[in-house]
Order: sequence, then C-alpha cells, then structure tokens
Amino acid sequence: MAAKYALNDSSVVVVIGSGAGGGTLSNELCQKGDNVVCLEAGNHLTLEDVVNDEFTMWGKLTWQDPRTGQPIWIVKAVGGSTMHWAGLSIRLKDYEFKPRTVYGEVAGANLLDWPISLKDLAPYYDKAESKMGVTGTNGLPRQPETNAFKVVNYCAKKAGYSFEMGPSAINSVVRDGRPACQMIGFCTSGCKIGAKWSTLYTEIPKAMETGNFELRPNSMALQILHDAKGKVTGVLYADKDGKHQVQRARVVCVAGNSIESPRLLLNSASSMFPDGMANSSGQVGRNYTRHATQHMYATFDRPVNAHRGIHAPGIMRSEARHDPSRGFAGGYHLEIFDVGLPFTALSVVPGEWGRKVSGLVEQFDHMVAVWTCGEDLPQAEARITLDRSIKDQYGLPVPNIAPVKDHPNDVAMLNHARKTLETIFQAGNAKDVVWRAPFPNSHNMGSCRMSAKPADGVCNGWGQTHDIKNLFISDGSQFTSSGAPNPTLTIVALAIRQAEYIHKQMGAGAL
Repeated sequence: MAAKYALNDSSVVVVIGSGAGGGTLSNELCQKGDNVVCLEAGNHLTLEDVVNDEFTMWGKLTWQDPRTGQPIWIVKAVGGSTMHWAGLSIRLKDYEFKPRTVYGEVAGANLLDWPISLKDLAPYYDKAESKMGVTGTNGLPRQPETNAFKVVNYCAKKAGYSFEMGPSAINSVVRDGRPACQMIGFCTSGCKIGAKWSTLYTEIPKAMETGNFELRPNSMALQILHDAKGKVTGVLYADKDGKHQVQRARVVCVAGNSIESPRLLLNSASSMFPDGMANSSGQVGRNYTRHATQHMYATFDRPVNAHRGIHAPGIMRSEARHDPSRGFAGGYHLEIFDVGLPFTALSVVPGEWGRKVSGLVEQFDHMVAVWTCGEDLPQAEARITLDRSIKDQYGLPVPNIAPVKDHPNDVAMLNHARKTLETIFQAGNAKDVVWRAPFPNSHNMGSCRMSAKPADGVCNGWGQTHDIKNLFISDGSQFTSSGAPNPTLTIVALAIRQAEYIHKQMGAGAL
C-alpha cells in the first residue's frame, strides 16, 4: 500500500525522477526499509493509456517544456525513458571504464577514467540483468528470430560477420507477473502488454507494495534547498495544481535525465553555491554525450516485414572494441532497429520529400534498418547551460543544449561503420542502401559526471556529489564517458549499487 509522507518529514529520501535510475533506486531503497518520496514531473500513465500508435504516444510521452539550442527528445511520464526504450541491455567493457588510460590524449576530447571499474560494477550488472529479465542471461531464452534479424544476419554472414538476438529486457517467457512478448512491434511507443521492462509497472508498483513509498506525479522539482552548513534539506517543487511545496529530506537523489538534472542543479544556485549546487568544479552541465549514431536502410526484392517483431531484435558486437588500427578510439555496435511506417517516412530521408522518399516508403515492407551506436567522446563545450532569456511555466530559466559538434573520432567511427554496413548489405544483394545522417541527440549521458578528483567532475563513484554528502546523482548524467553500449542496463546497475551505499551510510549515521 502506498505511503503518505508529511511535507515536513525530514527522514525521507527524495528521489527526483522515476525512470531507469530514479524508479530503480526508489524500489531498492524501499525494499531495504527506507522511506522514499519520488517526485515525477510527468503524468502517471497506465497500460490502458498505451495505444499502438506512434504519433499518439509521441504526444503522450514527450517532454514538451521549452528549451533552446540543439533539439532533443526525452520522456515526461512515470517510468521516464523506460517507457520508450527498445530494450537492448549491454554491459560496458572493462576498457570503456578507462578511456583516458586506454585511448591516451585525444585532441578536443575531455577524456577521464571512471572512478569505478567493471569489477566494481559486475555484481550489480548481474542483479540488474536478473531484475530486468535480460534474455540470454540467467537461463532466460533469447527472443524468437524476427524477419529483420534473419535478413540482416543472412547478409552479415555472407560478408563474414554475425549478429545475435538480444540481449533484451523484453520477456521471452512469462516472468515477474508479466507476459512474454507477442511481437506487436510498438516497443518505443510503450509496451501495451508490459512485456518490456519499464519502471512504470515493475519498480514503482513493487516500491508501493512495501508501504515505504510515495509517488507524486505531475510534481516538477524547481530547486534543491540547503541549510547554513551547505547540507541539503529538501526540494521546492510545483505540485499537480501548480502550487509551490517544499518536501523536507534526509537525502536528495537527482534522476531527471542528462538535461533536467544539471538544469536543476544550476537553478539551485544560492549565495553559498553561486554557480549552482554541486558545481564548485564548474563541471555541472559539461561533457554531455549522446552516442555516435546513424541509420542505414536497405531494401530487398522480396518482402521482409521488419516491423513485425520487437524494434531492436539484435546486435553485432565484433566492432565494439578498441582497435586504433581502424583510425579511431573506442568502438561501436550495429543494432537492427526498425520502427513503424509513420516514423520511417519521416526519418528515411529527413527534410526531403518527392519521388526519392516516396519510392522508399513504398518499399517499407521490403526494408530493413540498422543503427550504429558508438562511443561519443566527451567534450567540455558539449554542455547544458541556462538560457536566462526564456522562462518556463514555473518562471525558471530553461535549459540550453549547446549544439554538439561531432568529434573527429566520431566521424571516423561512423565512416567505418557505414562502410561495414555497406559491405554487409551488398553481400546480401540489397537493392537500395540509404544512409541517414546522425541524429542530433540520442542516448543522453554525462553532464554531471563521476570523477576520482572533485576538480574533474560532479560526483564520486557512488554518484554522491563531491560538494554535498547528502546529494546524489542517480541517472545517466553521472556517466564519465558513454562507451558503446545502450546506457539503460548500466543506469540500473548503478542505481542498485547506489541504493546499497545510501542505505548503509544512513544506517551508520553518515547521511
């Protein structure tokens, strides 16, 4: 049964955001007996609100508050981007925790080693994969091979490569009170049957069942408050009626995504923290990364019907390695990624129309798509700042996402991936091979990064801010670097680890 905490209850942990980081952290703390209030800016949707219509769900899920600079898409709803993600769950490799050591100095990149290693995170990856039901782990079978997978893997094997199904946090069998995937094909619009792991219907309900959890949807965090000693004391937020409230707190954990988390810290500036909270290093908002990406579409003589099945059925791992002989640092995955006709029509040749586009759209059922997901090197000027010339509905400066210039390393990596995919599709006798330029932003990481030294980042290896002991970063903004894998599994593993740390620290009286 859901709890109800008083606004002046300073014993609670306040978690801001209910996605992969905030939702998981909330449940993990509640399972340990800690009291949690979760402030979520968006609506509390249910599976009844999910419809198999890409444009309708875009409107229901999208964060539409004003912002300036480079366009970006994130979810504003309970469950955050776990409502939208495609389910691929890949671990970072050991070398990806040590980019500064392994890659050396790379001009124009602000490389830094993580203050933790794969050895530190491996037990929590195990727990995350078990929690999320990742296929191919813990004895869980892989998904049935989709048409898209069969076609792409056929082409790949002709060229000497190989794809694998998953690993995916989408039920391949009935488990955790949720059904097996029925291959409906609307994964990124929200899974109508709940087969895909999302905190909306996994972590959040389980936290409620403990009696230690209160979820407050439509509650926008505006400012983190502190006392004369600089210790965090609570959160000022606008409730569902727009009324300002203050929830007192013992600990505050920020999990609002890589744009809203630094924005909240910057908007929490005070006489004690003139440059924003937890920002003595000047690193809040900097080193934003979003993966090096591009799409390639290929058409074939016979129908593929790639839209039948999960959106991201499989990956190719062989290029996810550090091999300087290829002309760039780090590596990339190739991920089969097909969406429905409406979004394909918009993205196959963006910004154009005419016979070229219509001719491709007419071949939608003969088409497959493969996405590149590669390491994006952090750059100090790839950052989130406040645009004080524009205020949101709450009267606060909106975030500005500085246009991120592709680092030359990203460009070299994407060129290599493009050639690899062209080779694969040509080997399979594809008719048309169409390159779609990189998205402006994709997976959102960095902007409040971990660091061993306070001068280099915002938080330590536990996500605990260097400046303030009882303030934590609990989402993908704590990533020191992006690595090549999709970030959700790592966010969940870090949240499980962080909950363990916070619980122990509170028990010892250190927080």
